Amino acid sequence: MSEPLLDPEARPPVSPADEHAMRLALDQALNAELIGEVPVGAVIMRHGQVIATGYNRPITTNDPTAHAELVALRHAATLLENYRLPECELFVTLEPCAMCAMALMHARFKRVVFGAWDPKTGAAGSVVDLFAQPQLNHQTAVQGGVLAEPCGQLLREFFARRRAEQKARRQPPQTAALPSPAASEAPEVIPTGEASELEPDPPTPHLD
Repeated sequence: MSEPLLDPEARPPVSPADEHAMRLALDQALNAELIGEVPVGAVIMRHGQVIATGYNRPITTNDPTAHAELVALRHAATLLENYRLPECELFVTLEPCAMCAMALMHARFKRVVFGAWDPKTGAAGSVVDLFAQPQLNHQTAVQGGVLAEPCGQLLREFFARRRAEQKARRQPPQTAALPSPAASEAPEVIPTGEASELEPDPPTPHLD
């Protein structure tokens, strides 16, 4: 994962609270990895408290919208009994896609913080920046690159393993080599022991 748009020196400093929340999101990403999903996790905070968590589940739930952000968003909205969450902040290990970015803005999130940048589908600056569109009627603050290295490393290792597994499945099974006829016809070698000379029997005495 790379950061194509922001100079690392220009990033705002990461607060201890933000780092803590992102580490909670990383824990959720590990849950996704355990069930074979792409390891992305999310946590929703309000006033420093965890409101909801989520991790990628589109494959296991047969739901293409079950990204980590939306799983957490649904839990939070149900818990708070409101489809607007203006006091909430979302922490996610990967830059949100366009679907998730728009859902978060529709929910009126105060802030979105993400870890690794996504140069293929990221909608917070990598491919497009939906959070920076002045035409939209709500502006959500966004900060990227928080714990970007561990977030990105988790994804890189996951996809490296998946490619290795796919390559192994494509390779034909290896058959055991049969012994050559010459080797099979060779007589079995029997180990020989050490020979020892037997002592002669003592002479039998003659009785008169």
